[in-house]
Amino acid sequence: MRRDVQVTAADIARLAGVGRAAVSNWRRRHDDFPQPAGGTATSPAFSLGEIRGWLLSHTEGRELPPDEWLWQDLRAVADDDELAGLIADLGAFLVYTHRRSGDWTKLAADDDATVAAELPGRVREVIGAFPASLTPDTVPLIRSIAALAEERGAPDAFAFLRERYFEVHSRRVYLTPPEIVALSLGLAGADTRTDARTDADSGVRTVFDPACGTGGFLVGALDRLPEARVTGQDADPATARLTAVRLALRTENADIRTGDSLRADAFPGETADVVVSNPPFNDRAWGYEELVADPRWEYGLPPRMEPELAWVQHALAHLRPDGVAVLLMPPAVGNRRSGRRIRAQLLRRGALRAVIGLPAGSVPNIAVALTLWILRRPTEARTPSHVLMVDTSAHPDDYAEVALTAWRQFSAERELDEPGVSRSVPLVDLLDDEVDLTPARYLSTASEDLSPEQVTGARNRVVDLLHVLAELVPSTRTEPRDLPLVPLTELIRRGMLTLHQQVPARPGEESEVADGTAVLTAEDVVADRPPSGSTPERAVQREILTRPGDVAVPQIVRTPVARVLTRGGAVLGTNIHLLRPDPAVLDPDFLAGFLCGSGNLRHYSATSTTIRVDVRRAEVPLLPIEEQRSYGEAFRRLATFESALRQAAELGENLIRLTADGLTHGSVQPVHRR
Repeated sequence: MRRDVQVTAADIARLAGVGRAAVSNWRRRHDDFPQPAGGTATSPAFSLGEIRGWLLSHTEGRELPPDEWLWQDLRAVADDDELAGLIADLGAFLVYTHRRSGDWTKLAADDDATVAAELPGRVREVIGAFPASLTPDTVPLIRSIAALAEERGAPDAFAFLRERYFEVHSRRVYLTPPEIVALSLGLAGADTRTDARTDADSGVRTVFDPACGTGGFLVGALDRLPEARVTGQDADPATARLTAVRLALRTENADIRTGDSLRADAFPGETADVVVSNPPFNDRAWGYEELVADPRWEYGLPPRMEPELAWVQHALAHLRPDGVAVLLMPPAVGNRRSGRRIRAQLLRRGALRAVIGLPAGSVPNIAVALTLWILRRPTEARTPSHVLMVDTSAHPDDYAEVALTAWRQFSAERELDEPGVSRSVPLVDLLDDEVDLTPARYLSTASEDLSPEQVTGARNRVVDLLHVLAELVPSTRTEPRDLPLVPLTELIRRGMLTLHQQVPARPGEESEVADGTAVLTAEDVVADRPPSGSTPERAVQREILTRPGDVAVPQIVRTPVARVLTRGGAVLGTNIHLLRPDPAVLDPDFLAGFLCGSGNLRHYSATSTTIRVDVRRAEVPLLPIEEQRSYGEAFRRLATFESALRQAAELGENLIRLTADGLTHGSVQPVHRR
């Protein structure tokens, strides 16, 4: 039964494809705008039915966003407890259309009664979790999601509904930042550029997340190893089912199960090459009393107040010999007295290989700086003589590269001692009474042989760059103007640009891309670096080659990014919109500048940690080409200024450190000023 749900002003703005200011203007200027049906004076709520009628009568000629209307239709037919199940059912249907698109095309031509009768059996043949029967009144919703998938692709259509759900239920799950996911997988070796351990039967690498949540680690693993088998478990049934559908749209080689991994391990006896996870912190009710004699506690019974050490041993129990686990841990796990015996056993037996301290703020909404523990399943009796300690707190912008470089050098059996950053610590230094695994405690300070020339050279570089910065700031005029905005889809319709997007290869489909071809990844675009991906990357189906002047826009970011490519020839990776403007009528830098401007944020979907950019919903001014080029030049200068400013900040930090070390070690002396 359809309910008349209530919507906020922000919801109305999304439904109309406008900003919130426009909704406020409508309320003031139109006497027939619906009156609030609930909420408060400062945050009113309105009847969806009344808003629907008003918008349809006042927005003739304007295309209303079909995805937002679909979302509200779902809210109208399912309450909060039912919504996750309904989205998962629609997702299962999308898996069916994704794998058997021709079958749905034929069935969709029939009437709703026939679709309701035939569809359940066909979907359940592909993915078992789907209702055994449907009523004809549910078919319009199914047709709506099918139309959205036709426009955006099944994975993107489901991603939209899933993200909307987690916006409303933000406390239900914590999203691990994509940067932490990428770093963890890189440390674990889940990368196409590394030699991968393979399953003897299938030849496919396996990745396991025992607290998988929304599946960030497993999706990241598939981005790097598309043929991997990914498995996961989560205690929340709704989250687990949504994650299962999310992965089923990527691969047929995924297995997500529901349940508390510590109390009810859904994969007993199964092992993986890689275990990556962000397990729950400080969970005092983790099952201590029930699990006292559990065989997983090979390194000691985790104390009641140390649930994280239970997750560490659970991960090790699911590793194949010499497999690698990377777990996100709170720093207190490394120094609580109650856990020192287990920490000592992990060290003595060679299971714990590295502890990496992350910068504060690298994981949002966490008050302390977290750590990554790298563990291996020991394969020989000989205990490694050293453990890697890394502190990236002084490198908030490039902490991932600092950590990866140190781990790769350590793995190549190089002895490390970079002052203040990393060090190969002898095992005997760690096995004292405290067994404190805080990285900063073991790092050496700057060398005492610091030369005055180093300090002087660093100072001169900073001074020279500061002189250059002033010349890079673009000149502007303080003359306000109203810019005539049009949707990006209108520019596409006029032939001013084309939009390209990589299509993930469906299971069983061959890729058009030859092995070894350079791939431009979303991470490359964000970091403004050359293509770093390479095939085989079977998620890449079509050979879409980049060209100079293309504008690349990553779809999932913290801050919108749009880069004008200066080189071509790389294959477009997944999760990137590629815009190809006609330079005779549309300036690339002008386009890129407006796409990532704050004015378009209202058109993009935002969660607490990320923004999902759909450029088709963006608006761009329609200006003469000469004016566009003036704007483009200003945006180019801003980009150069931004790059130089970051370089100045890095050089400045280095100068501060060198000068402070020089003063404390006597290498340089302060100048007395009168």
